[in-house]
Amino acid sequence: MRTGSPAGVPADLHTHSVVSDGTESPDRLVESAAAAGLATVALTDHDSTAGWAEAAAAAQRTGLTLIPGMELSTADGPASVHLLAYLFDPADPDLVAETSRIRDARLHRAETIVHRLGKDYALSWEDVLAQTTPGATVGRPHIADALVARGFVPTRSDAFASILHPRAGYYIPHYAPPIEQGIELVRAAGGVPVIAHPATHGRSRMTDERRLGALVDRGLAGVEVDHRENTPSGRLRLIELAQRFGLIMTGSSDYHGEGKPNRLGENTTSAAALAEIIVQGTGSSPVFPPLG
Repeated sequence: MRTGSPAGVPADLHTHSVVSDGTESPDRLVESAAAAGLATVALTDHDSTAGWAEAAAAAQRTGLTLIPGMELSTADGPASVHLLAYLFDPADPDLVAETSRIRDARLHRAETIVHRLGKDYALSWEDVLAQTTPGATVGRPHIADALVARGFVPTRSDAFASILHPRAGYYIPHYAPPIEQGIELVRAAGGVPVIAHPATHGRSRMTDERRLGALVDRGLAGVEVDHRENTPSGRLRLIELAQRFGLIMTGSSDYHGEGKPNRLGENTTSAAALAEIIVQGTGSSPVFPPLG
């Protein structure tokens, strides 16, 4: 049984710490959320729950509500689709096994990319590891940070726009389960699956009524509507589809600390949507601020 105060708004339900590709520790991220005036924040590191305990302690200290979560890597055919998962059981064996497989694939992919880059740039695997913390999910953002540290580009965003752009020739795909499998895994672990920023340029398939309806049939709970990368027309289409299918509509920053320009609280989730996520999530509980 859940105890504590109801989760409050403003609520930002998509953030990343150094456990994946953010630049702040889980503790510091929660402190930043409090300083930004948020009442609720979700920690959604890529394919990992390793930051939950530290973030929970910080939430208790700062008086915020923490929604434990994760951003699960999935695929829709050749396209990468990220699935935000909230309030699932972090010890669910099937989900643990799948996220471990994804992280291993990310690691091997990153090593291969660095090997390719090393033929043209003075960049080593040690340079990349220097941009991570122990246990972090190593990926392309860390390669970007290493390129910045070595002086090849001024910012992480510049790295992705140039050297790490698929057209540059160093990109390789990585393993991710089909989105249908991801949704089912999250639901089986008691979690609430929400598609992250599904209306960006080139993501028209995620706003196709028939396709989205099929994912709802598999257990999809919601869509992230208010996100800086969703196009204006895409947002309107998501609202229309969410209303048609009875989906939860969320808004989030996708905060990465200094890794991206996204700022905490630039988009937020309504009290009603937050309450529905908490009702549906049965695998773990929100971390509410202490009573009194």
